[in-house]
Amino acid sequence: MKLALALSERADLQRRIAELSGRLNNNAKTQEGEKSAEDPKELLAELDENLENLEQLIIKINLTNSKTVVDGVSLTEMIAKRDCLAKRLSVMRSFLDSASEKVDRYTQTEIKIVSTVSVSKLQKECDSYSKQLRQIDEKIQEANWTTELI
Repeated sequence: MKLALALSERADLQRRIAELSGRLNNNAKTQEGEKSAEDPKELLAELDENLENLEQLIIKINLTNSKTVVDGVSLTEMIAKRDCLAKRLSVMRSFLDSASEKVDRYTQTEIKIVSTVSVSKLQKECDSYSKQLRQIDEKIQEANWTTELI
């Protein structure tokens, strides 16, 4: 099985577990003398099975990521770099939105509000980070489709 397929299966298991959680909550109580729509014991057994499968899959994915090297860097390191670049971009874009927001003055006596940074310079930095993020994500995706799961 390719790593990309394992990642897809992991996402599917996570969705099923979330769905089971909702179904369990919906069947946690019933009116005295009534029967619940689904047997919570069966749902709990299904939850256990899905969690065991998820645990094994996560172990295999993590081992594969740590042992797969692309351009001298493990997939684990690349994923950490990608995640941090994405977080940096998110924070920077939010900051740029605030810094570039126009504050209107209605009279000359109102206090003038100015940006504390060079918006154009920071926008170029963001563009560079976006490019890096795209490139690293492409490498990760390529590795996911060419790497066999351990």
